[in-house]
Amino acid sequence: MNLTAEQLRIASMIDAKMQNLVGAGNDDITILTEMFDYMPGFKRLMDTSESDAMDELCQRFAGFFRYAKTLEMLATGIQSGAIKVPK
Repeated sequence: MNLTAEQLRIASMIDAKMQNLVGAGNDDITILTEMFDYMPGFKRLMDTSESDAMDELCQRFAGFFRYAKTLEMLATGIQSGAIKVPK
């Protein structure tokens, strides 16, 4: 799989920030708050990458994978109603 420079740049920025936050012992709520500015980049990756590219980025970057899983858990919670969101 040939990842683009943009894909690698975005994923590595997310990874570095996540590694710092996790290393500092932050909980998921703090992590989500601190990572707010990185959501547009993550969404860009989701919108412009095939699933195999996302899989490869997750394999290469542990912090990126953790961020993806955190967002997945948040989305699942909202969809199931376990996490209430204002309307």
